[in-house]
Amino acid sequence: MTTQTQPQAATESALSDIRVVDLSQTIPGPFCTKLLADFGAEVIKVEPPEGDPSRAMGPFPGDIPHPEKSGLFLHLNTNKKGITLSLQTDTGRKLLRELVRDADLLVESYGPGVMEQWGLGYGELEQINPRLVLLSMSNFGQWGPYRDYQLSELALYALGGTLHHTGVAEREPVKMALTVIQFQMGQVAAVAAMAGVLVARGQGAGQQIDFSLFEAQAGTIDRGGINIVTSAFNNRQPSIVRSGPNTFRTIQPNGIYPCADGYIQVTAGRPAWFMRFLKTVGREDLLAEERYKPFPDCLYNMALKEEIEAITLEWCLARTKRECQELAQANEWPVTAVNTIEDLFSDPHFRGRDFFVEIDHPVAGKLEYPGAPALPALTPWRAGRAPLLGEHNWEVYCGRLGYAAEDLVRLRQQGVM
Repeated sequence: MTTQTQPQAATESALSDIRVVDLSQTIPGPFCTKLLADFGAEVIKVEPPEGDPSRAMGPFPGDIPHPEKSGLFLHLNTNKKGITLSLQTDTGRKLLRELVRDADLLVESYGPGVMEQWGLGYGELEQINPRLVLLSMSNFGQWGPYRDYQLSELALYALGGTLHHTGVAEREPVKMALTVIQFQMGQVAAVAAMAGVLVARGQGAGQQIDFSLFEAQAGTIDRGGINIVTSAFNNRQPSIVRSGPNTFRTIQPNGIYPCADGYIQVTAGRPAWFMRFLKTVGREDLLAEERYKPFPDCLYNMALKEEIEAITLEWCLARTKRECQELAQANEWPVTAVNTIEDLFSDPHFRGRDFFVEIDHPVAGKLEYPGAPALPALTPWRAGRAPLLGEHNWEVYCGRLGYAAEDLVRLRQQGVM
């Protein structure tokens, strides 16, 4: 009989030999590079002298705005080194060219053509570093009819096809809250970036990756995406099925229901789930009544829908959402609590797995952050803070590029950094 031993964790993270220069701002690009940094890549975040715009976005501790305390910025830029540099100046562009000489990846989110106008297009950068991968993130791509259009979270959600399928069926579409699509695009971009780096290392040549937020969203939609595409190719109008109570075509409870301290999500589907529902709410006696025979045909007798809804509401309102979830899960009836942010922080599963990590920041102080999205057995994930504005100017410009301290003073006075 052999004994299996736990593999010994490596001392270096998975991406510790990858160097990234990050010119991106706001959410998708910084989230992409955050994922790389947290798994070990050296990411140098290049901010304009006034800072990334996300530094002015909340939430802020105590609701007091401060450029070093933005919850969004702190979350998106963990484990990065931070420098300031104005690419509006010739000297700033010269310094960037020096930075990319030994970089594996450059991520930028300027409008199409901007990098070329600055003499920093892929053709120029390739001459400096033939192995460089340039990930160009833009709203609609580097070319095409929409190339120069602006894009918001709402427009991205709508144009990408997802808005058509969210909301209550009887009403107009409703967007999911906050910036979920932009974060999703950051994840997709991280995969594209790593694919580019792997190809460069295998073939010895870099490339430019034209990353369109619009196309990435349209290509990763759910909620009936296959239905939309199939219908389009068959010249048919796709059906519209949106979430919400009473949209499922059986009498089974489905959607969001109120309870004593909030809401729960109930999922309908398989006929067997109705039996589990009756067991959970203590109404198995209904199966003995004539109107619920034969089973499962009774599930499609919509005249019974109102009665089932009343039973469901009575059961939910008498219990907390945690109680509803635990009772339902014990009977394998798919019910979950609709958690608030506060609920997430106290969730026993997250706490049991030590998901949230405390990170100390010299200005923002000690705060809890979401932890690793994946846990490699051999290569550790890192919990590190976001940089202060220009914190690593001396380390990068002097220690790496060989400039003197007085050069930094001069460049700062000239508005280069």
